[in-house]
Amino acid sequence: MSPSLLKSANTVIVLDFETTGLSPALGDRAIEIGAVKIEQGVVVEQFQGLMNPGRRISAFIEDYTGITNTMLKTAPPCGEVMMAFADFAGCADLVAHNASFDKRFLYAELERVRRKCRGEFACSMLVARRIYQQAENHKLGTLVEYANIPNDGTFHRALADAQMTAQLWLKMVDHLRGEHRIEPVPFSLMQKLSATPKNAVKRFLQRYISKQPVNC
Repeated sequence: MSPSLLKSANTVIVLDFETTGLSPALGDRAIEIGAVKIEQGVVVEQFQGLMNPGRRISAFIEDYTGITNTMLKTAPPCGEVMMAFADFAGCADLVAHNASFDKRFLYAELERVRRKCRGEFACSMLVARRIYQQAENHKLGTLVEYANIPNDGTFHRALADAQMTAQLWLKMVDHLRGEHRIEPVPFSLMQKLSATPKNAVKRFLQRYISKQPVNC
């Protein structure tokens, strides 16, 4: 397929969840979702919603996220927020930092309301491990500092994390465009890059570039 017909990495929805715990399989629920819609490299819309999981959250989660039981008491139920998010997301491709975590909660919460997001997922953390191999670690806060992304120091709230992840994602797309002269950057390339062994990234990109048509 021609690169011009592939879905662009510059047109995605970046999302983040705050939750009651680590796994929906263990009964944990979402308590907040934040998302940023990017079209052709420009943030065009945002989505944020606290949601009431139907039970109290632990003191640890309150301290970690800054989301309190008082805040959640008056929040709409999870199903209402997730229905609205499904409308917001449509068929767009999705990005999250540590996507395996967010994907589990997204699918679990949408299943409860019999909705689906039909886009594919990519993980900004895995891509960053290939592109920013010299970073001290690949936590979102570390990468924001490493990539010189402006921020106000707010982390562990869903919209703030989604906003920072979106800027990190765009930085990595721009890196491939500027350093490797890949234009356009398909979403599928970011997915494949995230699954490439770190010591094979240079060879993978060289092979990809060599297969691209030359523009005269």
